[in-house]
Amino acid sequence: MTAVDLFTGDLELTGRITTASNATFLGTIGEQSVVYKPVKGEKPLWDFPHHTLANREVAAYLVSEALGWNIVPHTWLREGPFGPGMVQLWQEVDPEQHPVDLVMSSEVPSTGWKSVLKGQDENGQDVSLVHEDGLQLRRMAVFDVLVNNADRKGDHVLAMANGHRFGVDHGLSFHEEHKLRTVLWGWIGEPLNDKEREGISHLSVALSQDLGQALTSFLSTTEIEALGQRCSNLLSDSSFPQHSGDMPAVPWPLF
Repeated sequence: MTAVDLFTGDLELTGRITTASNATFLGTIGEQSVVYKPVKGEKPLWDFPHHTLANREVAAYLVSEALGWNIVPHTWLREGPFGPGMVQLWQEVDPEQHPVDLVMSSEVPSTGWKSVLKGQDENGQDVSLVHEDGLQLRRMAVFDVLVNNADRKGDHVLAMANGHRFGVDHGLSFHEEHKLRTVLWGWIGEPLNDKEREGISHLSVALSQDLGQALTSFLSTTEIEALGQRCSNLLSDSSFPQHSGDMPAVPWPLF
């Protein structure tokens, strides 16, 4: 399928994801499987402008592309059976891999993983929320800071069989006010590496050029300016930030 086909080909629905907060459908465009989220299926939120979540999903894809990190699957806006909405390429995940997991605290691996928080399960057993300590999730954590992701749940990290990790569900992003909520807190205070700084610098430059203009179709001027400021702040600090503000540090539920 060509890019033109994906924008104009018939979008046929094949199912619905009933666990999603907003109306979310599975579909096909030719032989390509996709996810479709119609704008009219978005539930009103008290802190985000109504009918803007699809735009924010596309904006997240554009930022991912500008960073060059391939975090967000190809995402675009188009007409569908229930009107305009966000469409994203479907990703087949490996069910045996769990980049973010809840494990018994006594069983947290000594290497290769970061522990985010501890609690107790329904039986009073100590459990820990953990995530992989890898370059791809580090980049996703940086990405979440930049887009001000208010909803990085564990299930929003997709594990591909080839080892790649995608991030999805970015409708609650790009607010001009600080709203970062994520399960990827494992690197607090650690310095950014050269590649991470390079990606942020490239994004900052792109915002003053074609990307900034492209984002005006999806975000407000204030939101784009706030994105640029987050780039500047992260480059200046050059380390993973700590939680701040009145928002909870992690979303709920965690997955």
